[in-house]
Amino acid sequence: MNRLLTAFTCVATLGATAVVAQTVAPSKEIAAAVQSPTRTPANRARDAYRHPAQTLAFFGVKPTQTVVEFLPAGGWYAEILAPLVKGRGHYIALVPTTQAERTRTAFADKASVYGSTQVATIDFKTGASSIPAGSADVVLTFRNVHNLLMQDDPAVAERVFKAFYAALKPGGVLGVVDHRLPEQMDSAREKTSGYIKRSTIVRLAQAAGFRIAGESAINANPKDTHDHPEGVWTLPPTYRLKDVDRAKYAAIGESDRITIRFVKAR
Repeated sequence: MNRLLTAFTCVATLGATAVVAQTVAPSKEIAAAVQSPTRTPANRARDAYRHPAQTLAFFGVKPTQTVVEFLPAGGWYAEILAPLVKGRGHYIALVPTTQAERTRTAFADKASVYGSTQVATIDFKTGASSIPAGSADVVLTFRNVHNLLMQDDPAVAERVFKAFYAALKPGGVLGVVDHRLPEQMDSAREKTSGYIKRSTIVRLAQAAGFRIAGESAINANPKDTHDHPEGVWTLPPTYRLKDVDRAKYAAIGESDRITIRFVKAR
């Protein structure tokens, strides 16, 4: 797959919907945030797999926007996003109530770099969110949709996508990156492997009201065979098998990933 910044065109078809996908050159603000010396060296080492500058450019993220990141976890993308919008826009971490206090503490400890940030909550049982309706410019979720499908309640993913839609302004963007499960593989693997089908992501988004605005191959990895003993966690950076075939999985690199931009109708 071509991971260069030069534009490429491809057509992805779902039913009668044709989508033209292009890479987008990062703005100077995004490039500066990605290259910032305040980022953790271990996180920067993963840029070769995660392509943060190109990914954020593709999603159209701007420093003046209100940006919501769903489940920032260890803060890999927050380390870029919060400084990017510092003093000009607004960064919001959206997490379940049980994670709110821990997330607030983590962000407070980095306030000198991140500036003023907010932690909002979402109830997986109801889909209720503390983000005011129609207030966000962008909602981003990186490698999290598969976690929603692995919940005991099969409706969690649907509720969360509806909450994304409600949080966004008309014309707002939902950016999704997740581990790709090829369409011909058994869908049951979505519950155990960490991989998810493109069609599943599209179905969830469209059911919530979104339309597809574009796709990018920037996070694709053709070396990934999608059939590892411990699912996506077999690969780096997790290496769940530890030293077993470690060189083999290191050569594959991080997972093959879907990158889709959705928009809320104006």
